[in-house]
Amino acid sequence: MEIRRSYSVETAIPRLPKGPAEDLPLFESRSPEMSGLLETAARAAAGDATILLTGESGTGKDVLARQIHRWSARRERPFVVVNCTTLADQELESELFSHVRGAFSSAVDDRPGRFEAARGGTVFFDEIAELEPPFQAQFLRFLQEHCFEPAGGDRAIGVDVRMIAASSRNLEDEVTAGRFREDLYYRLNVITLRIPPLRERIQDILPLAQWMLRQARSRSAGREFTLSADAAEAVVDYRWPGNIRELRNALECAMTLAHTNTIALGDLPDSVRKAASGGFISNGNGARLKEREREYISCACSRRAAPSMRLPRFLG
Repeated sequence: MEIRRSYSVETAIPRLPKGPAEDLPLFESRSPEMSGLLETAARAAAGDATILLTGESGTGKDVLARQIHRWSARRERPFVVVNCTTLADQELESELFSHVRGAFSSAVDDRPGRFEAARGGTVFFDEIAELEPPFQAQFLRFLQEHCFEPAGGDRAIGVDVRMIAASSRNLEDEVTAGRFREDLYYRLNVITLRIPPLRERIQDILPLAQWMLRQARSRSAGREFTLSADAAEAVVDYRWPGNIRELRNALECAMTLAHTNTIALGDLPDSVRKAASGGFISNGNGARLKEREREYISCACSRRAAPSMRLPRFLG
């Protein structure tokens, strides 16, 4: 595999506003690309412009959306999530835009929608590409006017909310295919932040894995798990198509199967173990780089100071 560019594991981490402790690993990236993204996100949080988060499934778009809200002046107000994949079409209008008593047969009382519930805060539309065309038009109108008419109502209600949307699908492709409104896409595409997949920020994989193992201590009767050197090497080598979500699931599997508090290579899922037999360095200096990688992983696993080294960056 071709190596496009190298950089140091010791890349400086930007000083960003901190979120809750459980989110810190995602926001202390050693990857220059991810660090730059977080700096941009922190700056964007200070304003009210609509933000579009893109990236593969499992990269943490929902976590970043919450962090942007925590960094913003709206942090004390609600953060309301609208998952466009779980709401039935017939529920969307009522869920989003409210309804008044008698609007339909089951409307026995007035009910505020999610935009009203988020007043003064942030609304996060997860997987916005799943929004059906009829509701895309209503959503576009809300973005333009920041007001809506409840179902069965006769007056417009204005609300002040910050909008963040996310999609794991390419919205430009969705527009070309006629599944997503072009005018809505451009209304959402004010500040776009692409979260890179784990394979593009390999310096973050091992710290994330170690943090997940420490966090799991309360769920594993106080057992504190560590990775053996060969297990850590396999974790770093694997491309993680499911990203952070897949990494978490793999470690959950390994902790369940492990005979001791040290997770061995054989405790990891088959897909991850197979990565250990390959390796991601394929140029003339591969053997030396692989040796240095193992040395770094060994030091990281034993919590000793890691040697200065440069790891390859993959684009994929």
